[in-house]
Amino acid sequence: MGWIENYRGKNDGAVGNILEDLLGIKENNLPIPNAAEWELKSQRGNTSSLTTIFHSEPSPRAIRFIPQLLLPCYGWEHKQAGKKYPSTEMSFRQTIHAGTYSDRGFIVKIDKKEEKIKISFNAQKVATKHNLWLNRIKKDVGIKELAPQPYWGFDDLASTAGTKLLNCFYVQAEVKKINGKEYFHYNKVLMLQKFNFENFLEELKNGNILIDFDARTGHNHGTKFRMRKNCLPKLYKKVTTIL
Repeated sequence: MGWIENYRGKNDGAVGNILEDLLGIKENNLPIPNAAEWELKSQRGNTSSLTTIFHSEPSPRAIRFIPQLLLPCYGWEHKQAGKKYPSTEMSFRQTIHAGTYSDRGFIVKIDKKEEKIKISFNAQKVATKHNLWLNRIKKDVGIKELAPQPYWGFDDLASTAGTKLLNCFYVQAEVKKINGKEYFHYNKVLMLQKFNFENFLEELKNGNILIDFDARTGHNHGTKFRMRKNCLPKLYKKVTTIL
């Protein structure tokens, strides 16, 4: 079809939304492939943005970690508190991985003995610009490891990821602007088959898969597993270039 005008807005998901429209796939956030047995993942070819691969909340599920632990104990004042939102609005937005600690001291740890992926906190890794926040944590809950510690069991996560990503078409689109309007040309397609959880753990260890918390007091956007550009094929046993 050549160049197709972006009528879905400037957000990162527009390139995928339009492709799904063209293929007659209804938009959904269900934990299943969005085209029968095939997942469809797409992004701009010139972007460095992360690709969301699936949503999954941490265990134990009896604890609602975002509203019960992370927001009240480790959150910080939302930048729109007292403006767009109430003055009490708190935020907990962290995109973390296993490679390095975030500037607020959070990291992903892979415990192969317990077969768990854990979220860990280390107060000594907090950047000095967050000292006021850290002092509040010292006063309220103490500068210790998260208790309880959010985690994903290997078996549960393998099931979630394997169901969502069993087979996948990975599509990239070239982008250009004409008279201020954005256009997409879908010109790179890979067929990815046989998701491999060991490969998933390896990419998590390498920092190519990240865990994204995006919550405020009034709304939790959900916990996402996201991946760096061009790393998705590494999760599969078979990769075929279609275009």
